[in-house]
Amino acid sequence: MYGNGVTLPGGTVTFLFTDVEGSTRLLQELGDDYGQVVADHRRLLREVFQTAGGNEVDTQGDAFFYSFPRARDAVRAAVEGQRALGSHEWPRGTEVRVRMGLHTGEPTVGDEGYVGLDVVRAARICSAGHGGQILVSETTRALLGNDLPDGVNVRALGRQNLKDVQYEHVYELSLEESGERFPPLREHDAGAAMEQRFEDRINRYVESRLEAALDPHPGKQLQFAAGGLLTLVLVAAAIVAVIFLVKLVL
Repeated sequence: MYGNGVTLPGGTVTFLFTDVEGSTRLLQELGDDYGQVVADHRRLLREVFQTAGGNEVDTQGDAFFYSFPRARDAVRAAVEGQRALGSHEWPRGTEVRVRMGLHTGEPTVGDEGYVGLDVVRAARICSAGHGGQILVSETTRALLGNDLPDGVNVRALGRQNLKDVQYEHVYELSLEESGERFPPLREHDAGAAMEQRFEDRINRYVESRLEAALDPHPGKQLQFAAGGLLTLVLVAAAIVAVIFLVKLVL
């Protein structure tokens, strides 16, 4: 994933993830012109991020993954990146909106790049946002202090439920010239995810029971039919009860 040959800084680093919102829709609307959108998007952000001292860790399609030795530089890069995207003239006058997420941590640097939950946390913060939005973790916000780029305000969005990393206090960096108010963040539905996992387990269990019932040995068929039915009923009842409790809590 990180096979770009770049020597990545270790210690405390700030990750910056970006992603174009609605890229599939843009591809459908623009057709061949979408290639120019991707090229312009990459050029604009690379110029800004590298000028701010960023290291390109990875790029896939219309998404970037950068690391910065200092949180302030990463934030400045995100702000200037949004401004560069907003002032650019895109093909056919279309609007290209990019979500950005930042988190600061002390990941391990392995042969294939950065390793650890800090990478996951930064990526999940990015994916929770909307096009044109800059989101930062509580750690990155603390390192910023009052040293914000000119024309930027910070707004606390509270504790958010993010996939794989559970809860994180997220902050939004808003550009004064934009004045845009974004919808609520796209939170991970823990209750639905748990319900889906339980359903998957039931399906796997039923499949295993059916396979056992089709076993060519008659003695095993009878054994599985009796024990399997009772177990299936008990498991299903327990799962329904747990799902009900989860929904009550949530």
